[in-house]
Amino acid sequence: MAIDAEDTPGHVDFTYEVSRSLAACEGALLVVDATQGVQAQTIANVTLALEADLEIVPVLNKVDLPSADPDRVCKEIEDVVGIDCSNALLCSAKTGQGVPEIIKSIIENVPAPHMDEKHEKMRLLVFDSFYDNYRGVIAMFRVVDGSISKGQKIRFKASGKEFIVSALAFRVASTRKPVQKLSVGEVGYVCANIKSVGDARVGDTIIEAGSENEIEALPGYTEATPMVFCGLFPAESGEFDNMKTAFERLSLNDAALFYEPENSVALGLGFRCGFLGVLHMEVIKDRLEREYDLELIVTAPSVEYQIQMKDGTESTIQFANMLPPPHQVAEIREPYCLLEMIVPEDHMGACMELATQRRGIYRTTSFLTQGRALLEYEMPMAEMIRDFFAELKSRSRGYASMDYRVLDYRNNDLVKLEVDINQTTANPLAQIVHRSRALEFAKKITAILQENIPAQQIKVIIQARIGTHIVSSRTIKAVRKDVLAKCYGGDISRKKKLLQKQAAGKKRMQAIGKVNVPSEAILAVIKNT
Repeated sequence: MAIDAEDTPGHVDFTYEVSRSLAACEGALLVVDATQGVQAQTIANVTLALEADLEIVPVLNKVDLPSADPDRVCKEIEDVVGIDCSNALLCSAKTGQGVPEIIKSIIENVPAPHMDEKHEKMRLLVFDSFYDNYRGVIAMFRVVDGSISKGQKIRFKASGKEFIVSALAFRVASTRKPVQKLSVGEVGYVCANIKSVGDARVGDTIIEAGSENEIEALPGYTEATPMVFCGLFPAESGEFDNMKTAFERLSLNDAALFYEPENSVALGLGFRCGFLGVLHMEVIKDRLEREYDLELIVTAPSVEYQIQMKDGTESTIQFANMLPPPHQVAEIREPYCLLEMIVPEDHMGACMELATQRRGIYRTTSFLTQGRALLEYEMPMAEMIRDFFAELKSRSRGYASMDYRVLDYRNNDLVKLEVDINQTTANPLAQIVHRSRALEFAKKITAILQENIPAQQIKVIIQARIGTHIVSSRTIKAVRKDVLAKCYGGDISRKKKLLQKQAAGKKRMQAIGKVNVPSEAILAVIKNT
């Protein structure tokens, strides 16, 4: 019997991981904070558990705190989620209160696993995997049908690779317990000298070797769709190969990670990556830096746009520098999502103002309980990934929560905002923005560049433009080199000759237009827009 504890994680990027865990279980503990109550993500996670037909056991945590209100939270769960909380369990993870009752409730309420009579032969669902430096790829699985034994020859149905099981085990807390056999409903991991990360993908079905024609694969998992894209580049160009190896190993247990090589003129070799959201992007970056000792540069996050060309063809792009010339584009469609925010009544005005500023379209307001409201907006994904969650938490003093799901793609008045430095286009700084916010972004970008580009011997002109129309412009004055420093007197004609030579040299430099733009200036724009 498998059981999963869903602690209603506070960020929407965890939804895919939650659904993956639920697919390998018979039941779930719905753990809700007795001080905070129902969050937006609570509703989303319960929906996933109900769709997976799981037995749900409600649990209220942090009941030892003085601010806990179990009766109010139980009523919230019943009214909002629709689950009977008459037998809800009270616990405290800090003190251990109620833990024995939870274990007893799992035994009594969660049904035992059953084997499909049509599939008596072995079928295992791979729900996670990781790389071990000494044992290779280790696949974690749930036995759906049949059983698996040590020494048995197995086959991964999707990849078609066959291996001999060298070790079987299951985990108790942080301890691994080796076993000789695992049967229906049990969860464990298998070591089989799997060397390639592509041979044990999450969602694959493990069967007995030689029976591939008789057994159909398990449904597996719905393929994750990346919604946020960015570029990841090593700070040192020599680290590209190490970064490639790190991506291969990370993608083993994160099916939602998309990446492909990219070569940037400004940043060198790196990867163009797709993520479920901004937090997912930050987690991957932190893991790469912490686990693989890499120092990374991250470009500004973007979303996927659908482009309708005037000749009738369609294409999708993830970055602004991929956008065709304006005269070839008929329309640009951007993804919209349905945004649900649960906010305290005292902070409704500030949160609604934030959603309106981000081009949100108001739908409904419903009051869940006294003092808490559910706000629904339709909002462009591009606006939501620009620190919207952090801003929402700030305006609500940390009490608001949010959840979203993608609705559709809609045509909008979107433009490509480009930056020229002395008439040379800086491609890494291009952005796709709504025309109504183009001036705001243009002024911010040019101001940041003016502050971070050091003064040159020539005048530096920074321009943000839409097509050929200049939206914002800043100038960095030239630094004059003192060519007369070596003249300690003498005829004035000698000084004039040196000054004329300097002026001629500046004209040549201005004609070439070469400007030293440090990577710090590019990163400052990426970080602050």
